[in-house]
Amino acid sequence: MAAGFTASGRWLTPRQAYAQAQGIVDGIRAAAVETPITLHRLRGGIGVLEGSGGNIAVLGGRDGKLMIDSGITASRPRIEEALGSIGREPIRHLVNTHWHFDHADGNAWMAEAGATITAHRNTRKYLAMMQRVEDWAFDFPPAPVTALPTRLVDGEEVMRLNGATMTLREYSPAHTDSDLSVFFAEADILHTGDTFWNNAYPFIDYSTGGSIEGTIRATEANLAGSAESTIIIPGHGLVGTRQDLRDCLAMLVDVHGRVAELKRQGRSLEEVIAARPTAVHDARWGGFVISPQFFTRLVYMGV
Repeated sequence: MAAGFTASGRWLTPRQAYAQAQGIVDGIRAAAVETPITLHRLRGGIGVLEGSGGNIAVLGGRDGKLMIDSGITASRPRIEEALGSIGREPIRHLVNTHWHFDHADGNAWMAEAGATITAHRNTRKYLAMMQRVEDWAFDFPPAPVTALPTRLVDGEEVMRLNGATMTLREYSPAHTDSDLSVFFAEADILHTGDTFWNNAYPFIDYSTGGSIEGTIRATEANLAGSAESTIIIPGHGLVGTRQDLRDCLAMLVDVHGRVAELKRQGRSLEEVIAARPTAVHDARWGGFVISPQFFTRLVYMGV
């Protein structure tokens, strides 16, 4: 159920919607305890695991398994079971697309299983300290030392493993200021991390450098770095296409423009939410954890 609606379909007040948003962390962790892990095989030996926080990409081979993001620790037994169906190779490499718990909570157990962790320099910084996310009203404690990335990306880095060439590329501040994309050249697959949520309004973490304008720029970068044939792995949602990126960009630009105009008119946050500037997009984008009202609030903060 979308966070902005009651069971009867009545819109929540801004205060009620924000209160629900504060429960996102606990809700995602609770879901990971029982949610099945689904493996979708793509091409070039790359698969996607769904069901543990953000989407996890995996590439097997004699260099050991490469993981893109580690999901929620509570999902470990089901992740290991799914990985066993890919092959018996151990996990040797892990890339974090950013620091958020639903993409990096499993770092410690994967490192203990033998993975070297690669990430943006700011991912290590945030994981190593107590970090508050204001919009979730949540304080994340420092991660164990074993969970911290030891290979840090600054700008761009190319990795070659299991016959695949992967380009890790730093975004300018977008969803956070710790975001990386991963492009698999031979398979023509792009993992965007949380710079793209397919068919869902995205979360923007202003606490660690994110912004609506940065999210728009990241979507433009994803389009520039892909082709019509490229498979797009979003941070959340179903595997998508370049057309999904175009649709996302159009939605972001439209909502940004509508909210900015209302704010220029002197409207308060409550008045802007009441004006429903996302309304034409809600049927497609408003049904996941970030409600139309909460997304409106995030955009309002950044215009």
